[in-house]
Amino acid sequence: MQQIVLVNENDERIGVMEKMEAHQKALLHRAYSIFIFNNNGELLMQKRSENKYHSGGLWTNTCCSHPRPNETNVHGATRRLKEEMGFTTKMEKAFDFIYKAEFDNGLTEHEFDHVLIGNYDGKVDPDPNEVAEWKYMSLEDIEKDLEANPDKYTVWFKIAFPKLLDWMRE
Repeated sequence: MQQIVLVNENDERIGVMEKMEAHQKALLHRAYSIFIFNNNGELLMQKRSENKYHSGGLWTNTCCSHPRPNETNVHGATRRLKEEMGFTTKMEKAFDFIYKAEFDNGLTEHEFDHVLIGNYDGKVDPDPNEVAEWKYMSLEDIEKDLEANPDKYTVWFKIAFPKLLDWMRE
């Protein structure tokens, strides 16, 4: 059973709980969202596997998960990027935000989400249990497609992507 870190609105650790229980109880917990760019400035997008416990079949950023209780965000993100997408690369924190989203299956994501960015141009070898498809997309194409087809994207990506664009412009 995967344990995740419960936090307050200041990202201060207040406890640890099993992942599914935290999602059932809608408790605020630490998470990270990884955005990896290639040398052309395109974002590596993934379509979540239909087997995922929520948001299966939707497009989102490169990788998302939760650090384990004994991990930093960057260490957890490095581990999870390798597990999910089949590679590692250096990442740095860009910004963070809190969001809460309820899903049809009774689970709620209530996350203090740390956004990490990196650059990578090598081989991508995703785990098919996690990732149905992947592709690089220009930021402009993502913006257009998000506006035309918002239902194709995860709820957190629709929140994080505009924040990423604002952060990049600053």
